[in-house]
Amino acid sequence: MGITARGVGLLVAAVVLLGVGFRYAYPELTVLGVAAGVAVGYALVTAAWRPRLAVERVADPDRVARGEPAAMVLTVRNTGRLRAANLVAEDRCGGRLVPVPLLRLRPGRDTEVRYPVPTHRRGVVPVGPLRVTRRDPLGLVALARAYGDPVPVWVHPRIHPLSAVPTGAGRSLDGRTDSVPHGSITFDSLREYVVGDELRRVHWRTSAKVGELMVRENVDTSLPRLVVVLDNRAVAHPDRDAGVAESFESGCEAAASVLAAATREDLPVSLLLVAPAAEEPAGAADGSGSSRGVGRAELPLSRGPLDRLAAAELADGGEDVLRTALSRLRQERLGDTLVFLTGPGARGDLGQVGALRRAYPSVVVGMFGAAEPTAAGAAGLVVVDAADGAEFAAEWDGIRRW
Repeated sequence: MGITARGVGLLVAAVVLLGVGFRYAYPELTVLGVAAGVAVGYALVTAAWRPRLAVERVADPDRVARGEPAAMVLTVRNTGRLRAANLVAEDRCGGRLVPVPLLRLRPGRDTEVRYPVPTHRRGVVPVGPLRVTRRDPLGLVALARAYGDPVPVWVHPRIHPLSAVPTGAGRSLDGRTDSVPHGSITFDSLREYVVGDELRRVHWRTSAKVGELMVRENVDTSLPRLVVVLDNRAVAHPDRDAGVAESFESGCEAAASVLAAATREDLPVSLLLVAPAAEEPAGAADGSGSSRGVGRAELPLSRGPLDRLAAAELADGGEDVLRTALSRLRQERLGDTLVFLTGPGARGDLGQVGALRRAYPSVVVGMFGAAEPTAAGAAGLVVVDAADGAEFAAEWDGIRRW
């Protein structure tokens, strides 16, 4: 609750009038002081009354690619019995405020506001909560309250179509192989039986031991598995334009393009960040939308890889962070094709990335924003120098290594 400048002035006048009236026995001044005090008290009581409002937000849509239109539909209903007059409301959308007309909203009525959500930058745009300010008729007191929960709008990186996807070596769970017969199936794990599973997949010996039906999970080892690693270290993207590292934005677009191409071809794909985010240490998400990390950190299933790319930010970290991430990649061998996307600040780290060729048959490095082209065959890698995500997509389709 805040007293306006007018309210402060009237309150000071009430104190002065009451003091002077009692001190010098002027009943007229005393009456004026009492009236001023009553006015301030009435303003406090009026502004303290809490209007009963129901707020509903619907994002249309809630996930878009960068630059695509998105809108927020806000519906505010007066669920109280008294008229909610003298209300000033504004909704917070990212870094700006959107006015919402609520003056003289009658009981049982609602008002709807539709306004665009800025999507010119990749990221997660928080919308809300609704800030409702109630004032007394004299404008002496203003009280602001928040209504409704904020709703995020996920602005994904732009996706550039890729016509070529890896079709190289598959990796068996029993060891890496360079040639796997098409359609071969390898045992992966056991899980509990669910309605709809084929009975021929039930592992009866294990079921007898645990007392529950357990079924075998198999994987197709003929499918190549992609691992997309996005270097989100601030030192890897030193150049800034209005506080934005365009090389990192290009890396996000390239990662989204590879993920979309692999998903289109039904190929297993994982997304990893070099520097773990604050809420997801060393996280990774596969193409199906489930999430897991290099350190096996669990994430909500609703957050797919594109959502994680939208929320990805530059983080502190140097060679130690990169060394830790590459060590885990080497130990776990998550696939057979590794795509490492980084910026000009990591040119000196390509030797460490090249050491992963012992664990991954194919290693491709996407270098964005470099002033000079990277030496061909540096550290035995396939290096794609690109200015942005579109150029990376064009260069990717030209690679004949697949």
